[in-house]
Amino acid sequence: MAKSEPWEENYDTMVKMVQLLNRDLENLLEEVEKLTVQATWMAYDMVVMRTNPDLANSMRRLEDAFLSCKEEVEKKWQEVLTESKGEEQKKE
Repeated sequence: MAKSEPWEENYDTMVKMVQLLNRDLENLLEEVEKLTVQATWMAYDMVVMRTNPDLANSMRRLEDAFLSCKEEVEKKWQEVLTESKGEEQKKE
């Protein structure tokens, strides 16, 4: 096997470092873009809520309704699981 020259090893190392740096920069850019989108939506929501205060109340009521519905679904799901376990035990 031929022994590689020191400059070839340095070049390969530099290429790998640049590739890793590129990947890291792309990941950071993607995260910044996500944060920018979130900040934009937050600003939009603030403007909408300030111009229409009834919207905040509606959103609060909607969230409360969603949470109570979610709680009810979870209760029913637990009941279904309990019933199915009871039926399985009866079959055995």
